[in-house]
Amino acid sequence: MAKLKLPVPPIPPQLKPLPKRPGKVYGPQTPLEHAGEAAATAVGWIDERTSLSGAARWMMFRKVPKGTNWFYTLGSATMFSFLSQAVTGIFLAMYYVPSSTRAYESIRYINNDVFLGEFVHGMHKWGSSMMVILIFLHMGRTFFFGAYKYPRELNWVIGVVLLILTMTMSFTGYLLPFDQRSYWASIVGVNINGTGPLVGPYLSDFLRAGPNFGATTLSRFYAIHMLLLPGAIAALMGFHLYLVAKLGTTAPPWQRATSSEELREEQVSS
Repeated sequence: MAKLKLPVPPIPPQLKPLPKRPGKVYGPQTPLEHAGEAAATAVGWIDERTSLSGAARWMMFRKVPKGTNWFYTLGSATMFSFLSQAVTGIFLAMYYVPSSTRAYESIRYINNDVFLGEFVHGMHKWGSSMMVILIFLHMGRTFFFGAYKYPRELNWVIGVVLLILTMTMSFTGYLLPFDQRSYWASIVGVNINGTGPLVGPYLSDFLRAGPNFGATTLSRFYAIHMLLLPGAIAALMGFHLYLVAKLGTTAPPWQRATSSEELREEQVSS
């Protein structure tokens, strides 16, 4: 049996160009209009060669179930918090030095001497807690609404992996200031990981980057926090969004499905 392929959603009427009126002079007149036409021409040139507008319409213009409410925005809020962490992390990495002798001093320099450094550092520090809270709320909503059931089981598994990666990113980032509190708290966390069955001791040695907790541990945590985890989270998040757009979202459990009158008459007559 051939698989039915849905057509690309049409362009909404609000985005279609208005018809020309007779007697009116058309074409760019002011520098701002010239700039707008140049931008539209560039976008059209790119779209003609990539056909990205079809993919954008497929992602953005789709049907949503009746009863959708603010609980469905928790996933978008989690994604926004990750983007905020990525942007602020880039600015912090411009001044941070992953060295056991200079890490704490670089954090002090960011907070006291860099323009808006304390603000950016605060956004990154408290934004990590907000991301953890949002991802727990998002997964709780998914569980209690039954959105993990067929055919969305793979999306649920990806969400669980994203939760683990988020917690790992919070753990690895906690050591980076390399003060007394983060140092001893990280030692406790690594030792707890070492008590796990089978892979626990190997995981503990991997996080310490050796038998002892020292300068190489800080470099290992920094590499995991800045390079490994953000890339993995971004890739899984993109696949997660693709499955959401492909499979759609589920209606709230209290929303009952209704059938049309024509379908009811057809069932009765048959």
